[in-house]
Amino acid sequence: MRILVTGAAGFIGTAITRQLELAGHEWVGLDALIPEAHSATSELPDGVVAGDVREPGPWEHLLDDVDAVCHQAAMVGAGVTVADLPSYAGHNDWGTAELLAAMSRHGRDRLVLASSMVVYGEGRYECPEHGVRLTGTRSVPDLEAGHFDHFCDLCGRPLAWALVPEDAPMDPRSSYAASKLAQEHYAKAWVRQAPAAAIAIALRYHNVYGPMMPRDTPYSGVAAIFRSSLENGEAPKVFEDGGQMRDFVHVDDVARANVKALEAVAGAPAESFAAYNVASGQPIPIIEVARILAGDGPAPEVTGQFRAGDVRHVVASPERATAEIGFTAEVAPAEGIVAFRDAPLRARAG
Repeated sequence: MRILVTGAAGFIGTAITRQLELAGHEWVGLDALIPEAHSATSELPDGVVAGDVREPGPWEHLLDDVDAVCHQAAMVGAGVTVADLPSYAGHNDWGTAELLAAMSRHGRDRLVLASSMVVYGEGRYECPEHGVRLTGTRSVPDLEAGHFDHFCDLCGRPLAWALVPEDAPMDPRSSYAASKLAQEHYAKAWVRQAPAAAIAIALRYHNVYGPMMPRDTPYSGVAAIFRSSLENGEAPKVFEDGGQMRDFVHVDDVARANVKALEAVAGAPAESFAAYNVASGQPIPIIEVARILAGDGPAPEVTGQFRAGDVRHVVASPERATAEIGFTAEVAPAEGIVAFRDAPLRARAG
C-alpha cells in the first residue's frame, strides 16, 4: 500500500511512518509544523511535504496515488485556556472536514483517524452493590476538600473504576475532547455521504508516551511533563492524590495499531465506520508513573491540586481492537516507562 500520513513530522506520525516501512508499505507525509508541537527550528524530514490540511489546494495532489489516508494532524493536549478553543476547532474540526472533502474529490475512500480516550470523558464506574453507575462532573467544592473519587448515587459508597468499552457514552470534558469527538462525527458522516463505499476507522489513543515526545509544554503528555521536571532537578508534581488510573501505551504500539487499521481498511468490502481503543491493557496510577520516572531522582510531590475539567479514572478495554483488527500492545508500561526515563525528548515546542 501507499499511504498519505498527515502530521507525519510529529511525535506519533514519525513512529507511524517508521512502522509502515517495517511492514513493507510506502508513504508520503504532510505536516504544517504547528508551534504547539514543534520548535521554531524544526525541519521537515525526508518524505514529508509542507502543508496544512486546512488549506488543501497546494497539497491535495498527494492524494492522487495513495490507497488510504492516515490522519494524525491535530492540535493536541487538554487545552490551556478557553482562548485555545478556536485553535482546536480550526486544526482538528475544520482541518478534518477539508481533508475529507479533498479525499472525495480525488476518489480516496479509506481513512484511519487519530482519535482519543478523551471522547469518553469520565471512564466506567461500578458500585459493589448497585453495579454500573453514571457519574456527573466532580464539583469544585468537593475537589477543594480533597474528595476526588466518585460516589454511588444510591448508597454513597466510593465507586470503583472499570474498563471502558467502545460503545460507552461520549461525554467530552475539554475543548480538545470536543474537537476529537467532532472528528469522529465528520468521519461517520463522510462514510455515509461519500460517492464510493468509504471505510473509516477511528483509533482512540490512551496516554501515549515514548522517545521524542515534545518536552516541557502544556500541550504534551503527563509523562513528558514529569520528565521535564526531573531534568530540571525538580520533583514531578502530581495532581489530586495520584490515584488517577490511566492506561499508558507506547508510541511504537500506537504506530503498529495504525498499520493494522490501514491494512484493515484496505481490505474492507463495504462502507463502515468503527472505533477502537488503543491501549496497553495494563492500567497504572499516575503516582506510580511519576515514581518510575523519578527513579533515584527527586521523589514525586503529591500536591492535591486539580484541574476542574480533569477526569478521575479512564481505563479502556483493548479487546475489540485485538479481535477485529489484530492489534495487541507489545510494550508493557512497567518496562516502557522505565526505558522512557532516559529516552530522548524533542526540543521545547512553541
